[in-house]
Amino acid sequence: MISTQIQLTEGQSWALKELALKEDLPEAELIRRAVNHWLQMHRGVSMEERRRRAVEVIGRFHSGSSDVSEQHDKYLAEAYGKWTSS
Repeated sequence: MISTQIQLTEGQSWALKELALKEDLPEAELIRRAVNHWLQMHRGVSMEERRRRAVEVIGRFHSGSSDVSEQHDKYLAEAYGKWTSS
């Protein structure tokens, strides 16, 4: 691990100490968890997660049309036309 120094407000420091006692965890662990959470929120979705989500939805939705595999370009053009003209 890499050691780093941060500055907290007095309120942040007290709240962190209180939470560390409550959770029975070191303050450093709580900070690492907070940083991980923040990074995940701002990093976006990984390609692996995108693939997993895409595979998960296969077959879940029904358009009511029987020719989607043959006419997908037509349907996509119509859909994008509706989205861009809104």
